[in-house]
Order: sequence, then structure tokens, then C-alpha cells
Amino acid sequence: MFLKNQTQRIKINSKTPEKIKIRKAATIIKNGGIVAFPTETVYGLGANALNPKAVKKIFLAKGRPFDDPLIIHINDFKDVSKLALDVSPLAEKIMKKYWPGPLTVILKKSKLVPKITTGKQKTVAIRMPCNKIANYLIKESATPIAAPSANLFGKPSPTLAEHVLEDLDGKIDLIIDGGKTSIGLESTVLDLTSDIPVLLRPGKISYEELCLLGKIKLDNSLKGRKLKNLISKSPGMKYKHYAPNAKIILVKGETKNCMKKISSLIRKYHNENKRVGLLATTKKTSYKSDMTLFVGKTNKTIAKNLFESFRKFDKKGIDVILVKEISDSELGFAIMNRLEKAAYQTVKA
Repeated sequence: MFLKNQTQRIKINSKTPEKIKIRKAATIIKNGGIVAFPTETVYGLGANALNPKAVKKIFLAKGRPFDDPLIIHINDFKDVSKLALDVSPLAEKIMKKYWPGPLTVILKKSKLVPKITTGKQKTVAIRMPCNKIANYLIKESATPIAAPSANLFGKPSPTLAEHVLEDLDGKIDLIIDGGKTSIGLESTVLDLTSDIPVLLRPGKISYEELCLLGKIKLDNSLKGRKLKNLISKSPGMKYKHYAPNAKIILVKGETKNCMKKISSLIRKYHNENKRVGLLATTKKTSYKSDMTLFVGKTNKTIAKNLFESFRKFDKKGIDVILVKEISDSELGFAIMNRLEKAAYQTVKA
């Protein structure tokens, strides 16, 4: 589709974006091209959401299955009525409270939205990012922008422009380098097509926070159930995601038992001549792994550094990454969701 080394890269100040540079990227979007750009969550790979040929380029560049729907990014509330049908008062209330921000809502789609953008679903995923670069890009492109994460399908989402280049150099037209993303995990996804909203994917805006607005259901896919014939209204539901080349082993159990289990697993994999990495939430550990990365003490910091850590392990040729579970309350629920989706194996300590 594209010649190797054809991808351009431009740096834009995230606090005071240079509109002249953004217009260059917007011209590519207008002409049916694809552009990687920062949001507050992760880097997105954007195209004109209403142009089927342009949207198809996203799927081909990422190697993404065509039944995995894309999120449409907007910068004006008026666009919702163009893209969606039957927007309830509750949906309007939730959007006004959390937009712009890291919340995606699922609504019934209008005829304006191509089937390819929604993975042939009758619903559409929409969000309004609060990142200035993203908002200016949408405005200057004069169209809603469909944008999944800007990585090869199934790999860790990019939180730096360098991560996009690692996966997609030569496969996309342009990368906007706006520095590191502030959240590091993809948006919360809330299905608003029924009377009671359903959380499809956890994110920065937590289940507990949403419950303050009223009753919220958890989708069955978030309850540890393996579902056959799953209808994927949201990205991140149906397929394995976020996984590095190294095999992630997620260790669950009480802290003391987990410590013993991790030590045991390090010995086991060393005996198999495997290089072992450890994702740690404390700066000092006694484990004898080949590489230990301190990802942070707080859930906010862990979320911000999680995917970057996966990529660092891969660069050092680590074969196995050991990770201890964290509390799944609030933002921890989103972190555990990503770890479980990425894990090669989960073991009980």
C-alpha cells in the first residue's frame, strides 16, 4: 500500500499546537490518507470516518480484522446527531459531563456512517478527545475521524510517536509527534443503546465513578466469562490485545504467595534458558530477573507506563514477563483488563 520509509513525522507542541503544521496533517485526512496523532489516552491512527476507502487503509495498515469496530472522534457535540440515532436524555447528560475526555459512548448509528467504520454493526462508537492536537486536527480536517490505536493489531498501544514508528513506519502517511500521552490506556467505553448503560471497556473514567450517575451494568465479557459468538460493539472486546512479543505471565493471589510463585517461575524459566522480565510496583525487589522495570506505585502511574514497559522488554529480548496482579478497584480495573487481555497465561499463587 505504501513504500517503505514514506511515513513523515512532524513534531507539534501539545500545549500550544502549531496550526500550520496541523493543517498539513488535515490535508492528508481530507485527501483520503491516514495520520497517526496523539490523544490523551494513546496515539490514534486516523482517517476520514465517512470515507470507506480511507477507513479501509486503517484496517490494512494495522492488520486489523474488519469486524473490529473503530471509534469515531469528534470535536463538536453537533456531530453526534449526524452520526447517531435515538440519543436519549441520559446519553446527553453523560456526554456533557465527560466530554471532552476519555469516554467513548455506543449509540445506534445513522445511515451516514459507513458499515466498515462500525465493523458492520448497527451501532457506532463516538468520543470527543480533550487533547488539543487531536481536537485541532479534527476541526481542520472538517470531518469526524475514525481512529483505533496506532499500532499493529494485537500489540501494545502506543503512548509515544516512537512506538508508532516501530509498528507502522512505511505503512502510513504521517505521524504527529505530540510527546507522551497523559493517560496511557484507551478510553472507557459505555454502551448507551439500552435503558441501563453497559460498561464494555474500563478506562480512566471508572465503573465506580459512572455508577454515581445511576445504575450501570458490566458487560459479561468483563466478568471473566469466555463467550461464544461475541458481538463486538467496542474495540478490545473480541480479540487478544495489547500483547508484546514476550509472553506475559499474570500471577494472582495473596502477596506472600505471589512473591514465592514469582521466585519459582524465575527459576523455572531460567532453567529453560529464557530471559525473564519483571514488571514491578516497588523500586526495590529481591528477585533475580534478567530485567526489572519499575512501572509505578500508583494506578495512575502504572497506567501511564504499562504499554511502554512492554515495548522496553521486547527491545531487550526478554522472553517472559512476570506481572503480579493489582487491586481491581477504579483505575486498577482497567489496568487488570489490559493485563488479562495481553496475558499468555494466568497462574494462581
